[in-house]
Amino acid sequence: MGGAGPAGGSGPGEQGRSALLADVARRNDERVQRPLDTRLEGLSTVEARRRQASCGRNEVTPPRPPGLVRRVAGQLSDPLIIVLLAAMAVTVLLADTTDTIVIGLVIALNTTVGVIQQVRADHAVAALRQLAAPTARVVRDGRLSQLPAAEVVPGDVVRLAGGDIVPADLRLDRADRFSLDEAALTGESVPVPHEAGDDALAGTVVVAGTAQGEVTATGPASALGRIAALVAGQPRRRTPLQRRLVGLGRALGIACVALSVVVLAVGVLRGQPWAEMVLVAVSLTVAAVPESLPAVVTIALALGAYRMARRAAIVRQLPAVETLGSVTLLATDKTGTLTTGTMTCDRVVLPDTVVAVSGNGYAPTGTVSVLHGASRPAQLDRLARDLVLCNDAELRPPEAAGGDWGAVGDPMEAALAAAAGRLGVAVEPVRDRFRRVAEIGFDTATRRMITAHDDPDGGYLLVGKGAPEVLLPPGDPLLDRADRLTRGGYRVLAVGDAHCDTLPGEDRWPGLLAPRGLVALTDPIRPGMPELLDRFHRAGIEVVMVTGDHPATARAVARQVGIADDAVHARSVPEAKMDLIAGWQAAGQIVAMTGDGVNDAPALRRADIGVAMGRGGTEVARQAADLVLADDELATVGVAVEEGRRIYANIRRFLRYALSGGLAEILVMLAGPALGLAVPLLPAQILWVNMLTHGLPGVALGAEPPDRDLLDAPPRPPGEAILGAGLGWRVGLTGTLIALLSLAAGGWGAATGRPWQTLLFLVLGFAQLGVALAVRARPSGRDEDHRALYAAVASSAILQLAAVTVPALRELLGTSPVSGIELVGCLLLGAVPGLALTVAGRLRRARPARAG
Repeated sequence: MGGAGPAGGSGPGEQGRSALLADVARRNDERVQRPLDTRLEGLSTVEARRRQASCGRNEVTPPRPPGLVRRVAGQLSDPLIIVLLAAMAVTVLLADTTDTIVIGLVIALNTTVGVIQQVRADHAVAALRQLAAPTARVVRDGRLSQLPAAEVVPGDVVRLAGGDIVPADLRLDRADRFSLDEAALTGESVPVPHEAGDDALAGTVVVAGTAQGEVTATGPASALGRIAALVAGQPRRRTPLQRRLVGLGRALGIACVALSVVVLAVGVLRGQPWAEMVLVAVSLTVAAVPESLPAVVTIALALGAYRMARRAAIVRQLPAVETLGSVTLLATDKTGTLTTGTMTCDRVVLPDTVVAVSGNGYAPTGTVSVLHGASRPAQLDRLARDLVLCNDAELRPPEAAGGDWGAVGDPMEAALAAAAGRLGVAVEPVRDRFRRVAEIGFDTATRRMITAHDDPDGGYLLVGKGAPEVLLPPGDPLLDRADRLTRGGYRVLAVGDAHCDTLPGEDRWPGLLAPRGLVALTDPIRPGMPELLDRFHRAGIEVVMVTGDHPATARAVARQVGIADDAVHARSVPEAKMDLIAGWQAAGQIVAMTGDGVNDAPALRRADIGVAMGRGGTEVARQAADLVLADDELATVGVAVEEGRRIYANIRRFLRYALSGGLAEILVMLAGPALGLAVPLLPAQILWVNMLTHGLPGVALGAEPPDRDLLDAPPRPPGEAILGAGLGWRVGLTGTLIALLSLAAGGWGAATGRPWQTLLFLVLGFAQLGVALAVRARPSGRDEDHRALYAAVASSAILQLAAVTVPALRELLGTSPVSGIELVGCLLLGAVPGLALTVAGRLRRARPARAG
């Protein structure tokens, strides 16, 4: 049985698939009206070859992917990479081989990772080509043959049975209790019955019955091909991080060049040699650009992806890790995400008794509790017997100890068989005792199914099930109960039976049935789902439901998990889902979309972050997504959101550290001459400090643990710049403080006849390393959380000391030896910025607590 709809309406999702089906039907009508010379014996091999030459193979033709040169050029056009290319050109002019190699490797790594990600994204369309059945049963030359599905052509006669994947769009000319699982294409949560004259779409799965149909569309012209075109036509949007880095790259490029020109002009105007000031200016440009930023971003994303994979979240696009931290709206489907995806009979209603039934999956064991009426009425056993007899599904025991029960046939009928088992009626013994002798299969016109059985006590037993308004007589009190259950989100069926001494004609069967009760089925909510969605709400993420299911069912589920009615979008087909996402994005939202079917693939590609189910989803959805949940648990999205926020926080942490140091160096070079320090730093000294501070400490900052209560804060505003939320001001203040202390050390040294340039150089390096420690994350207060950062800062500090103690380095960098007192003084001055930031941070974190 394909299933009857709720009282007073059609089956769930029936209108949600109407837009797609209507267009397919219109196009198929046009094709069928053309003479195809199709006979009962099907096409001849010769004619099939002719049509394949005309129409092409039955497969989705992939768009031609861009070449390697085009992919590389696209990666190199990023503004931040352009800044790095310019910096590398400067190092070439300076004959600075070390920096040239380092910057070149960063650019090569970033470009390689980007190209690989693009290639992997193109696999989405390739997966669509492989979704269609690999073989199909086709009538050729008057014989039934099994052929590769790619060889099916318009006009072929195809036969289908349970478990088959429909190889192309068909117009059915025969259907016997035939139903299709269209969830992959339309989002329909339960199988859809089909009759002769209906359309069967490519990529759908036969759940029950048999059918025969004429092929009306193949390859790109099929419904599956249309969805493939939607996926292929959706270029991947830049992630929020990528968009923010583009703006940052432009700003840094302009600022660095402009300030370096100012330094050059000031030095020349004060009488410094032109050639020397050119070297200083270009060195300062290299130092001011945080060239390790792409490496920090790439490493942070890669580490995040590794951590997420260990928690069942597989990242297919590295930038998607950070994107999750920016999400402001999560669009989730219903079946299999908010719910378990398994139909179950939850209530049995007799005229005077209401019984609750519970259990796991399709297991025929569970608990039964009487909510109202007699403790165990005889009618309950009778209704359970009827559920087994008017039913074509079979239950399969676990293959291994501790495994789950399975089912063959319609999932709804399997749920009814499981419910009968929980009510104490075993399936096979009852069917053996009441042998079926005839039946009236379910169809959408009558919305009922009736079976006839030999009664072992003599005569015949008629059993029927279907829509309550069809099986129940007007005025029956069960009709009101069915209506209330339907409004509560249940799928309701009425059950009736009758005993006959002789088997009457089929036209009399419906009128003989006497009502016995109702069964209410539901797709249970996943455990912990309301608490999880409340967690998303507290994190500032709006959750909406987008489903192809019936509005009443969707709203009922939404209310159970805490989603408002106005956040429910039911009966959504692929095009509608894309329109919804586009509208949210136009309103400034950063959208994450979950899905598992072919129908979800275009929306997954269109969303800022597509999240596919790994266990129960289709390969098409997985290939179109940025993130795959290996455990199919929406809670894993919360893990990914926290990881995304961690990565973005660490990138901002690095920027605060790196840009503060670069600004300090520029300010020192600008203000030094005014204080009598003609050339505060030599080019080699600038590059040395830059290498130590932007190297290991910068990378270590990108791997810092998450801050405490990271998910209790709202997401970043989508339009916020990467230096927004006060970070720009903090960079300015920190850089200024470092510059003032460095200049103070240099001025004191010059006034007392000490090696002032070396003192300035030491304080500048130590101060930046102190800032790295001050901006570290605050996860739990455990030092082991920062071991990588401590090791990086310590090694850089040792190298900074070596610059003034190792003769070879002193000669290379132009530094001078310093006394122990001078060295201690430099260390103390260098510690001031870090201590100031630490105190300010603690005061800022304590302020809300005092206010509360």
